[in-house]
Amino acid sequence: MIGSVITQDFIAFARSRFRLDWQGIHGAPHWSRVRHNGLLIAEHYKVDTTVIQWFAFFHDLERHDDWKDPLHGHRAATLAAEINAEFMALSDAQLCLLQAACLGHSEGQTQADPTVMVCWDADRLDLGRVGIYPNPQYLCTSFSRQAHVIAEAHDRSVPRDGDSHNPDGGVSEAIDFPEVEEPDIDLNELLPAMNDWQTPD
Repeated sequence: MIGSVITQDFIAFARSRFRLDWQGIHGAPHWSRVRHNGLLIAEHYKVDTTVIQWFAFFHDLERHDDWKDPLHGHRAATLAAEINAEFMALSDAQLCLLQAACLGHSEGQTQADPTVMVCWDADRLDLGRVGIYPNPQYLCTSFSRQAHVIAEAHDRSVPRDGDSHNPDGGVSEAIDFPEVEEPDIDLNELLPAMNDWQTPD
């Protein structure tokens, strides 16, 4: 079993940074399941499990609300660069992959670097928490598109009786936070052209 790269120091930082309900639909339980999904998928492909684990705990960290927040991936990508040296020690190539995964995870894309594709699938398999059954059309890898993989991930993600998380995520209005300008990150400059990416299938 692959050991976790997520440190207690980072968890403490994330708790102080995260604006929403820690147990909510975009909070720590979701991050843990995304990590679990990602490592399961990664067993079938030559991908970077370190990047996948950091994606799980990073991709929604900069959300300002649980509804429409189109810039949260950009903010996460920016934050990753800012705190990489302190918490992650990723190489330039790994940081590039993490930023790309954060930037594109909610855009519906299905073609990318294999590590990025696994990140996206890991997140998209965890939609049961918001009442959505994952659609294989929006999954990137053949492993993730298998019916039993989708069903098992969906079962993990569905809230159980007694779950403490708030389905509203603790924030009802985006205006609770100031306007944030889009960070100056261009996905086309960040990674090679999409035509150069190789599908893991």
